Amino acid sequence: MRTPEAEVDVTPALVRSLLHDQHPDLADLPIEAVAHGWDNVLLRLGERLCVRMPRREAGARLIVNEQRWLPEIAARVGAPVPVPLRTGSPGRGYPWSWSVAPWFEGRTAAEAPVGERGALVEPLALFLERLHVPAPEEAPRNPVRGVPLRDRHARIVERLTGSSHPRAVELLDLWNSLVDTPAWKGPALWLHGDLHPANVLVDDTGLAAVLDFGDLTSGDPATDLATAWTTFGPEDHARLRDRITGVDDHTWSRARAWAVVYASVLITTTDDHPLLAAIGEHTVVRLLDP
Repeated sequence: MRTPEAEVDVTPALVRSLLHDQHPDLADLPIEAVAHGWDNVLLRLGERLCVRMPRREAGARLIVNEQRWLPEIAARVGAPVPVPLRTGSPGRGYPWSWSVAPWFEGRTAAEAPVGERGALVEPLALFLERLHVPAPEEAPRNPVRGVPLRDRHARIVERLTGSSHPRAVELLDLWNSLVDTPAWKGPALWLHGDLHPANVLVDDTGLAAVLDFGDLTSGDPATDLATAWTTFGPEDHARLRDRITGVDDHTWSRARAWAVVYASVLITTTDDHPLLAAIGEHTVVRLLDP
């Protein structure tokens, strides 16, 4: 299967027209489409900026969440994050809100060999410790992140039983062994919601930025701790676990289950996205051959 089809064709010409109407001081800067995920297109704007545009209606609400909450989160987490510098409104036939944010230099951690990601352990642990604090009642809710594992059970079973991946049965067996791990009983904590290595930017010094807060939500911190499997090899996984204090064994077991959730998505929907597919395969190996 492929990543979801775009519902709107986001082009540099469209972005330039929107900038001309709403932020004319930026309209003459070079514009280059550089990446897309499930929900958004990212375009570089000049040397120091980028434009983040929803490509599906599902991403439109997520952009608004970023605009509302990222300034507050950025002040606390101790790592660069793409806080919107300008916001845009629908126009020129484009139906949703959009953002202008800083451009961060570097490459994604997914593009770095797994064995070279060790410099991320300390800053990523610090990021998670500072992010994972109780969220206000009005924080975004996400029905597929931060929720009890049982809420995801039917979809994970459906996805893995319908998969032709050679290790899908093993993944399903692992999921079934973890799904009834005691649930999170603490307050709903702030969560990134999609903390895999394609959303972590690195440079020569280590962590350059944490990207894509589109799935920002609140709930069980195990959702984000799954990055121990999606991002790291065994030694750095162990270092991350030792570094993050105050996390009990049940939470780490739920984190492993959340890694199954991410793997199940990445091995079944990324035929057209080699980088995400590689993250899925890495996660499968880490889960089943620890």
